[in-house]
Amino acid sequence: MGPDFTSSPLSCPSCCSPQDSGDRVAIKSCRLELSVKNKDRWCHEIDIMKKLNHPNVVRACEVPEEMNFLVNDVPLLAMEYCSGGDLRKLLNKPENCCGLKESQILSLLSDIGSGIQYLHENRIIHRDLKPENIVLQDEGGKIVHKIIDLGYAKDLDQGSLCTSFVGTLQYLAPELFENKSYSVTVDYWSFGTMVFECIAGFRPFLHNLQPFAWHEKIKKKDPKHIFASEEMNGEVRFSTHLPQPHSLCSLIVEPMENWLQLMLNWDPQQRGGGSDPETSRPRCFLIMDHILNLKIVHILNMTSAKIVSFLLHPEESLHSLQNRIELETGISTGNQELLLETGICLDPRKPASQCVIDGVRGWDSYMVYLFDKSKTVYDGPFASRSLSDCVNYIVQDSKIQLPIPQLRKVWAEAVHYVIGLKEDYSRLFQGQRAAMLSLLRYNANLIKMKNNMVSASQQLKAKLEFFHQSIRLDLERYSDQMAYGISSEKMLKAWKEMEEKASQCAEDIGYLDEQIMALHTEIVELQKSPYARRQGEVMESLEQRAIDLYKQLKTRPPDHAYSDSTDMVKIIVQTVQSQDRVLKELFGHLSKLLGCKQKIIDLLPEIEVALNNIKEADNSVMQMQGKRQREIWHLLKIACTQSSSRSLVSSSLEGTASTPAATWLPQSSSGNSAPHPLSSLAAPEDGYELLGEQPLQGAQPGCFRISGDLSFPDKFWDFVSLML
Repeated sequence: MGPDFTSSPLSCPSCCSPQDSGDRVAIKSCRLELSVKNKDRWCHEIDIMKKLNHPNVVRACEVPEEMNFLVNDVPLLAMEYCSGGDLRKLLNKPENCCGLKESQILSLLSDIGSGIQYLHENRIIHRDLKPENIVLQDEGGKIVHKIIDLGYAKDLDQGSLCTSFVGTLQYLAPELFENKSYSVTVDYWSFGTMVFECIAGFRPFLHNLQPFAWHEKIKKKDPKHIFASEEMNGEVRFSTHLPQPHSLCSLIVEPMENWLQLMLNWDPQQRGGGSDPETSRPRCFLIMDHILNLKIVHILNMTSAKIVSFLLHPEESLHSLQNRIELETGISTGNQELLLETGICLDPRKPASQCVIDGVRGWDSYMVYLFDKSKTVYDGPFASRSLSDCVNYIVQDSKIQLPIPQLRKVWAEAVHYVIGLKEDYSRLFQGQRAAMLSLLRYNANLIKMKNNMVSASQQLKAKLEFFHQSIRLDLERYSDQMAYGISSEKMLKAWKEMEEKASQCAEDIGYLDEQIMALHTEIVELQKSPYARRQGEVMESLEQRAIDLYKQLKTRPPDHAYSDSTDMVKIIVQTVQSQDRVLKELFGHLSKLLGCKQKIIDLLPEIEVALNNIKEADNSVMQMQGKRQREIWHLLKIACTQSSSRSLVSSSLEGTASTPAATWLPQSSSGNSAPHPLSSLAAPEDGYELLGEQPLQGAQPGCFRISGDLSFPDKFWDFVSLML
């Protein structure tokens, strides 16, 4: 019997940092007395661990001083503690019975692939890669996979002949199983087997049989075969393709199958594809890097509830991607609205790569949502996802008796189907949420424009009020001056037009404000609606019931036992019905969101027009006010000129005593009142040009009209009288 190793977490402030970091470590010790050979193996593992430093290989730590002693004549091994458990624990979860999610698979491929390359570059072969020797650690919200247990690892300098091996045979490379010489390609087989299991939920070759049983049946397989299953008649069926169901998108399936064909080649010399002549790297790792570097955008078409995926070309423009989307969905590029999860619309000026996030892989991790701008009513729900053949078999006849081993496979796919229905709803809900966030962004823009409109309107109103006050005073004085020949019909018409324009602006603003307030009320109601929140509680409950049934089935002994699928089929039917109900509610709510958004889109140009009208009215007021001010100064100049002329006349009269003062003054036709001084003096010729009007035909020499917007305050009239 080999040695019994145990790992246990221990809080030890000084184990990883000399500054009391509080980090946790795992202490590994031997419980049993070891043979000399196993002692050497144990010490060899410690030596290997201490010289390695890679993020995907578990790190060795200094043993705390208080624990630095020998156990069974060998030292303790301190390692970083990984709190996420191992990969086997993850694979054993019922929700993963048909494999992990794409994002998890690609993360594992990247991490463990990198760790294996590092070990091989350091001339170390692990030889015992399996789910139990892959641990998970949460580092800053990201799950990182690490390779542990290098007890079976072999330094290449020690030779390549395997004389004895105690390990997990299910993942063991054929040459190790047969006790033949080996190389680094033994880790390729184990790695490929592990990745296949993460994709499908079971190992690739006759997973229900023990290694001794399937070894003879598999060793003559074609080099490209990556999967083998046993039919009811005992015949073995081989395949070069991944079995369904799995969670990989169609664009990744083919390159992943090509990679697995290299990793699961029975011939150790051909396994891995050999070295690339240009880079000297194994071809399997070049293909792995190619898979990991694929830039794929996953788009959920909200009009059909289907996901379409596109492999992005280098430097591809968004317009190019939209053309491909049009071919796939039938939605024209002009009607496509592509929203991120945050509700932000894709920027047409940026490349299509804005649809993907660096370092985020898998269609289950990140999605872009496609809407048709020509539609505001979405007709969902749509047809549910299709049943697999074996699940459809039990749905057609739920009472049919099947052997427990076969029933486990069927029920695993049934659980996968129920989980898929719930996740389909969750993705559509995320699309609805993106639409809501987009609506709120449009609403924020609407509020901003409305505030600008109201602010501009208030400023215009204040200017108009000031202008109206001036107009009222001017009208009073204007009426007085008309008796003396000072009048302007043009001025009156301009004042009235200005008042009408201001009134029209006020009406437009009032109308728009009413519409905006109604929209705000509608948006608040949409936010308060229960359909704005996730409604998947019933499906989540049904999912848990399906998982519990599957767990119970796994505990039943497989020998000579049969059972029907009545309970599982009931759950499937109820889940389909529940999804249909919540999707009707979801698409009804979504249609209201899109209708509300369209109202905002229609309102925005009207607000722009109102803002332009306000701006024009504001400019008109300022121009009229400026013109008014200029004419005041024009009139003042006239008054000053006339005053100067009168002074000259007075001086001349004072020099001629024999001339009576009354002889030069015009006589009033009525003896009741004397004319105003402005009408008693002849205006200078340049005065007409300053005011912009010609003398009236048939008017007295001292009479003139004003063409502009005459508005003179009381003090001005008093000042003019004083000057005269």
